[in-house]
Amino acid sequence: MTTTTVVNPVLRVAPASPAAAAAHFRTSLAFHADVSDVAAALAADGDPGFVVLDSRSTESWDQGHVPGAVHLPTALIADQAERLLDKAVPVVTYCWGPGCNGATRAALALAELGFRVKEMLGGFEYWVREGLAYETWEGPQRRATDMLTAPVDAEDCGC
Repeated sequence: MTTTTVVNPVLRVAPASPAAAAAHFRTSLAFHADVSDVAAALAADGDPGFVVLDSRSTESWDQGHVPGAVHLPTALIADQAERLLDKAVPVVTYCWGPGCNGATRAALALAELGFRVKEMLGGFEYWVREGLAYETWEGPQRRATDMLTAPVDAEDCGC
């Protein structure tokens, strides 16, 4: 009698070894920051040690952006980044949200120019959905926290 082992879709490809997984996730964190961590660093007293860069169009910027962010659309990075940014200061890029790879393209363009860079996961969408203040052409704004993205009555998500 032959026994057939059914493997579910999650384990069809075996998990990586702990050492390989640690290397992968450490590397991932070297390239990404999340909205909550960026917001916490910006809210702390003193210099956060990085600059936030909004890589979207002027129309998008006017609709809303992270307070204190530098506006530099991806198409202009090659011509303007070295004039607007300091290569000694890491840059955290963002665009609309998870469905947009504009922040990734901006991060690539900056890295190719010699900047140290991370991408903010979630982009402007998750900044707003987490109930963080943002600026528009009309002034400061804030929306209620979306309970599917962040705890409504807590300082942080505890992640």
